[in-house]
Amino acid sequence: MLHTIAAFDRLGEENAFAVLARATALAHQGRDIINLGIGQPDFKTPQHIVEAAIKALRDGHHGYTPANGLLATREAVVRRTLTTTGVEVSPENVMILPGGKPTMFAAILMFGEAGAEILYPDPGFPIYRSMIEFTGATPVPVPIREENGFAFSADETLALITPRTRLLILNSPANPTGGVTPRAEIEKLVKGLEKHPQVAVMSDEIYDVMTYDGETHCSLLNFPEIRDRLIVLNGWSKTWAMTGWRMGWSIWPNGEKGAHLYDKVRKLAVNCWSCVNAPTQFAGIAAIDGPQDDVEKMMRAFDNRRKIVVEGLNGLPGISCVTPKGAFYAFPNVSKTGWKAKKLASALLEDAGVALIGGPDFGVLGEGYIRLSYANSEENILRALERIEAFLAK
Repeated sequence: MLHTIAAFDRLGEENAFAVLARATALAHQGRDIINLGIGQPDFKTPQHIVEAAIKALRDGHHGYTPANGLLATREAVVRRTLTTTGVEVSPENVMILPGGKPTMFAAILMFGEAGAEILYPDPGFPIYRSMIEFTGATPVPVPIREENGFAFSADETLALITPRTRLLILNSPANPTGGVTPRAEIEKLVKGLEKHPQVAVMSDEIYDVMTYDGETHCSLLNFPEIRDRLIVLNGWSKTWAMTGWRMGWSIWPNGEKGAHLYDKVRKLAVNCWSCVNAPTQFAGIAAIDGPQDDVEKMMRAFDNRRKIVVEGLNGLPGISCVTPKGAFYAFPNVSKTGWKAKKLASALLEDAGVALIGGPDFGVLGEGYIRLSYANSEENILRALERIEAFLAK
């Protein structure tokens, strides 16, 4: 009998993919399914980005690349970071990775072990907790509350830190809630972290340009006092509709004060994924340096859909929805429908043909909520709302 290590029994999943598989299976059976579950833009990757990858292939870029990414790709990230945050970083701090998850994997693996504690947002991206549990560390949920507009509370976060805390994970704009934490709250958190120099911070900023109603994203890079222990996660998937290209970037401390975290993640890359393929990196450069018209068009569409979703959800019996300020998700409160969240999401898929994700898939504090992705057409969103209304009226 084979014996795998216990850590694999602790690995969780990202249930959005399970819902996607079920929705696909139902569609293959002839059912009309409206998918508001998966967190991926419904727009195609802009054509100039696709052409850059094709050109790279034709030009013969078929071999290995450096484990930390092509210098040209890292320099493109430096330019983009300066444009969006006003902060100048070195390409020697930038890692190019196959998506956003490898940064989570690497950071949590670096700090997680039995006896350690890692703080993570709840409700939050499910892989945070899954990877923490895999390492044997204790996951400590940071409550993300509706009454705060789904922003994290600096006071509540700081109160959870103990001498065993190794890593704090932050996410704004946030999945699954669409919450955006204001700068004042981030400033308070950074000030409080001065008392906890042993705590590293991983800031997941993958939705950084996806804000609405005059909100602006405040990057943790804007706080030099924590740069020596800060890991910033970002990438191409959401902003340029490149989820399937599997390419992300992250910015790591690199030097004496930063404990050489950069070299640790570079070595992990050598041991695990080797490198990111060259054509995708050339596409990534084109995405950053090329025209941003398609990004702006996508964001205008998301904003219009967001308004339709919020108005529609707030008109449904037993459902209320705060207005999301970022990303492309709404996180309506369904506690007054009389349904448990996951059972409601399952029934809506099976009986009404609308794919959504139950809040508990994003954490223990997700009960009473469901996640709705408005990365779908206005027509489909309106049809989905009609179906949900009809289902609740039964």
